[in-house]
Amino acid sequence: MIPILLHLGPITIYSYGLMMALGFISADLLLTSECRRRGINPDLANATVVWGAIGGIAGSRIYDVIDNWPLYRANPWSIVFSGAGFVWYGGFIGGVIATAIIARRYRVGIVKLFDMCSPALVLGQAFGRIGCLLSGDGDWGLPSKLPWAMAYPRAIVGWNASTVLRLDAGGNLVSGYFPGVRVHPTPIYEAILYVGVFALLWSMRRKAPEGRLLACYLMLAGLARFMVEFLRINPRVMWGLSEAQLISLAMMAAGTVIWLATAARPAAVETRATLRA
Repeated sequence: MIPILLHLGPITIYSYGLMMALGFISADLLLTSECRRRGINPDLANATVVWGAIGGIAGSRIYDVIDNWPLYRANPWSIVFSGAGFVWYGGFIGGVIATAIIARRYRVGIVKLFDMCSPALVLGQAFGRIGCLLSGDGDWGLPSKLPWAMAYPRAIVGWNASTVLRLDAGGNLVSGYFPGVRVHPTPIYEAILYVGVFALLWSMRRKAPEGRLLACYLMLAGLARFMVEFLRINPRVMWGLSEAQLISLAMMAAGTVIWLATAARPAAVETRATLRA
C-alpha cells in the first residue's frame, strides 16, 4: 500500500491519481480502436475520454462533498487538496452527462457511444479500485480472518477505530478496530469482477445489437458492486442495504429494461418486413 508516490515541491503525486490516469489511458486506447473499427473519426475517442474524465472527476468530487458536507465544511481546503474523497457513482453521473454532450457534438447516437464506452468504462473502474487499494482511501471491507485479509496501516484516511468498522447485531456500523485487525480487501474483489465484465463486453462488441453492451454493463457492473457491498463498511440506509446497493439495483433495473428493448427490436423489424412482403 503506497498512498503517496512522491512529492514534487508543493505537488503531491498520489497512487490513486496514477491509477486514474492509467484508467483514462486504457479507455482512450480501447475507444480509439472501436472508432476505427466502426469507421468513426478517432477524435471522438479523445474528446470523450478528456471530457468524460473532467465530468467524472467533477461529479465524483461534488457527490462526495454533498454526502460528507459537515466534514468538508470544517476543512474547506480539503475539497481541493485531499487525495481521497471521490465517489464513483457521482463520477458516473458526471461522465454520462459529458458523454451525452460529446455524442451530440460529433453527431453520433448516444446509445451507440455508450455501447462503445461500456468496455472501456468498466476496465477503468478496475484501475480505479486498484488505486483505492494502494491509497487506502477507506474502501476496504469488514474485519476478516481469511488468509488474504489485509491491513492498511498507511491508509490515507487513517487506520484506527473510526475507519475500521464492523456491523453489530442490529446492523449498525461500530468500531471493529483492534491491534492486528485485518479486513476484506474489497477493492481487489471489485477489480477482479470488473475485469471479468470487461472481458465479456469486449468479446460481445462485434455482434451485439445496439444498446446490448450498455445493458450488460449496467446489469453486470451493478451486480458486481451490489454483491461486494455486503462486505463493505458503508452504512445501511434502507432494507438492510447501503446507498450504493440501492443505486446498483437502479442500474440493474435500467439495464434489464434496455436489454428487453434490444431483444424486442429484431422481432419488430422482422414483423415489418413480413407485412411488407
